[in-house]
Amino acid sequence: MTLRMVGQMCSESADAGSKLKGCLATENTMAHDHAHHVGDYNRAFALGVTLNLGFVVVEFFFGLLSDSLALLADAGHNLSDVAGLLLAWGASYLAKAPATANRTYGWRKVPVMASLLSSLMLLVATGALGWEAFQRLFTPQSVTSLTVIVVAGVGVLVNTVTALLFVSGQHHDLNLRAAFLHMAADAGISLAVVLGGLLMLWQELPWVDPVLCLLVASFIIFSSWGLLKDSLDYALDAVPRNIDVQGIRQYLANLEQVDRLHDLHVWPLSTSEVALTVHLVVHQQSLDNALLHQIQQHLHDHFEIEHATIQLESSLEESNCLLAPTTCH
Repeated sequence: MTLRMVGQMCSESADAGSKLKGCLATENTMAHDHAHHVGDYNRAFALGVTLNLGFVVVEFFFGLLSDSLALLADAGHNLSDVAGLLLAWGASYLAKAPATANRTYGWRKVPVMASLLSSLMLLVATGALGWEAFQRLFTPQSVTSLTVIVVAGVGVLVNTVTALLFVSGQHHDLNLRAAFLHMAADAGISLAVVLGGLLMLWQELPWVDPVLCLLVASFIIFSSWGLLKDSLDYALDAVPRNIDVQGIRQYLANLEQVDRLHDLHVWPLSTSEVALTVHLVVHQQSLDNALLHQIQQHLHDHFEIEHATIQLESSLEESNCLLAPTTCH
């Protein structure tokens, strides 16, 4: 977290400066704790990419061999997932790069851009496969059902194992959530292909293959829409869905030392970190670092705010609402 005070408090004395340094040390500790919370998923990405890339090759081969559009559709989707995993992996690596004079927040937004690009790629590929399946409804072809069943069964195993690699981190990181959702969806899709293959083996119904492909495409679009929306929101600095802005506002306004607040802003720094800035107009006797530490600790523990910049202003000053004269409350 970042502590910042304005006016006389910033230059009042050497003691005040030493207190401020102590608060800055609190920032480093909380950031360190968060790093452990999200964890390092390099091995998970490496294993996930290897498993899925190998399976894509197998699935494409047998999809062409058996002329199964359902297998080819699933293989194309798995290939887009491999690309998505590579994007997320590279983005998570870049996000750890240190800040520079020109990039004061470092490269933390790169995973957001990667998630957005991955979502768009997935929707475009799914649309193309859905169109092909729709055309095949009117010109159905026979499919080797046993091949479909065996290959898709392997896909259930591969995708389930890959999804489990990211299950622990998907609640705290948009990139990991994207990886988990894609792999979990693939496992479900492969299971549907297995069931469809059994149906074709039991009854000679060539239209089952394109229908399965359409169902697969619909499921992918449905499961990816939320990810696309969240990625776009993160890219536009919208408040993350897990952050209760009204709760934060109410907490700050109800503090005994706070007279009013203004310029409250909350936005995602990355796919796993949230920042906040706010101006608090407080009583003169409350201008101290203890209040800052209390507020920021509470924001971190109860609202998942990793980086908070709080500007304290004296209620005795006539100009304390110059930045937002109509929104002070």
